Amino acid sequence: MAKDTDKNYKVIAENRRARFDYAIEDDTEVGIVLTGSEVKSLRTGQSQIAESYATVEEGELWLVNGYIAPYEQAMFGHEERRRRKLLASRREIARMWNATAREGMTLVPLVMYFNHRGMVKLKIAVAKGKKVHDKRETAAKRDWGRQKQRLLKELG
Repeated sequence: MAKDTDKNYKVIAENRRARFDYAIEDDTEVGIVLTGSEVKSLRTGQSQIAESYATVEEGELWLVNGYIAPYEQAMFGHEERRRRKLLASRREIARMWNATAREGMTLVPLVMYFNHRGMVKLKIAVAKGKKVHDKRETAAKRDWGRQKQRLLKELG
């Protein structure tokens, strides 16, 4: 089903800075273990994953420092920045562990969203940090692309 036409698909939080700060190698969709008040809060769109990261510890995948605002009507609330377990296959977790432990890569969350079934999913990427000159190069390419689009629009 197309993401554009599906009524249940909704982006909750996006880490727009990740593509600027990191060279994305590979991305994977994973599930996330949440409490009821966290899901209610996410339905209102109150979350942030910009400063968060994922880590593999003892064979399990965790989201660290992800923010989900407290839900006001909840009887039993939740911690805003608690570690949340991510759900992926053993093979995927092993691949991510190899990338982070041996190759010096980082696990960066890109986007948190409700999928077509209404389940909360997180897209995480295996990425390598960019140096300052790489960031300048990315900015220059982006600016040139914008300038090129303007010129094409003006000419024809």
